[in-house]
Amino acid sequence: MSFIWKKSARLMGNQFEISLVTMEEEIAKEWIQQGFNHIKEIEYFLTTYSDTSDLYRINAAAGIEPVEVQKETFDIIERSLQISALTQGAFDISYGSVDKRLWNFDTHQNQLPDPDTAKKMVRLINYRNILLDKTAKTVMLKEKGMRIGLGGIGKGYAAEKTRQYLKSLGVTAGIVNASGDLTTWGNQPNGKPWTIGIANPNHAASPFSYLEVSDMAVATSGNYEKFIMVDGKKYSHTINPKTGLPIQGIKSVTIITPNAELADALTTPIAIMGIEAGLFLINQLNGVEAILIDDYDRVYLSNRIELTNPAA
Repeated sequence: MSFIWKKSARLMGNQFEISLVTMEEEIAKEWIQQGFNHIKEIEYFLTTYSDTSDLYRINAAAGIEPVEVQKETFDIIERSLQISALTQGAFDISYGSVDKRLWNFDTHQNQLPDPDTAKKMVRLINYRNILLDKTAKTVMLKEKGMRIGLGGIGKGYAAEKTRQYLKSLGVTAGIVNASGDLTTWGNQPNGKPWTIGIANPNHAASPFSYLEVSDMAVATSGNYEKFIMVDGKKYSHTINPKTGLPIQGIKSVTIITPNAELADALTTPIAIMGIEAGLFLINQLNGVEAILIDDYDRVYLSNRIELTNPAA
């Protein structure tokens, strides 16, 4: 008889939990540890702080010269730019050029920046100025001071790669959960799909509805994760790259799709685009569904999804 074995670890600045289905506890422990080791390798690959990493070298050469990178780096940047084009710049990995003095949701910031100041500080955010040479496998940032970072896609990328890695080891069913961005494969020991809770933005610990999924990824981004309060009003940690100011109107976005990287990457831009434009885009994409909750707790669903209890 098979059981679910699980373990958590803090990696990439987030809580990762790996759950696997197998009969043997020792085998499960070994597989889970190999999964964590794989995430550690990905963490090093995604970092902007190590002077030997591709991202660090790209940022250091901004406005100076192209940088040759490994294929994996080139490919994830290329996919990121495709999502930027798809979302009309609402997703943009050049957000790293924003000065931390503008927004720091880890401190007690208690006032909004001046709109003109915010606008000036986001002037270097422009995915079109990330220049790729597919033949030479080089990346160049056109403007001095530009910086790229993969924080908006990194958790999903790590979850997806780790799922693929564990499947290659022979793991037939499990979940890789990267702080709420998760990917599933196979079924529970009872043969049923995995039951995934959709976070209630007003009470994150208690889901407002559930989905049954297998071989699917679910990612949620909400203003309950990081925010500041100014004059009694909550402002989300999600910043509009065009204005430098926090978005308003949407409390949470949940994306359901087979690929965890894509699910993670779409949550933020859909929130930035807003209910109408965000749902319009999702409804054009094959195999992608969305659940949106606005500031008034109204729930919006993409065309091909149904919830049993859609009440926030």
